Amino acid sequence: MFVLETIEDRVRERLIKYLSRDDTGIRKVVLQLFLEGDKFTTGDVYGYLNKTDFNVSYRGVSAMVGLMNTRLGILSIDVTGDHNIYLLKEDYRDVVRSVLENY
Repeated sequence: MFVLETIEDRVRERLIKYLSRDDTGIRKVVLQLFLEGDKFTTGDVYGYLNKTDFNVSYRGVSAMVGLMNTRLGILSIDVTGDHNIYLLKEDYRDVVRSVLENY
């Protein structure tokens, strides 16, 4: 039997898989940041994580945010300025919120 999955279902599945490989909790914290905040550059995310207990490199944060953008498809990206600006897509706010609440 063939079941049509909604885009939200696929995003939910990818998010759960993504978080299941999160040994330190950093991915959950970054997703929460995007959920609660607005627009962030890689530098913003790096600065936020540096103030917490995460030992991260700028390049590592850049890779993580880039991966969230390409693999999960939940971020929109503005590349017009000097730095890429990332924003959680409005369509996926509820999915991200529900996954984070239940994870």
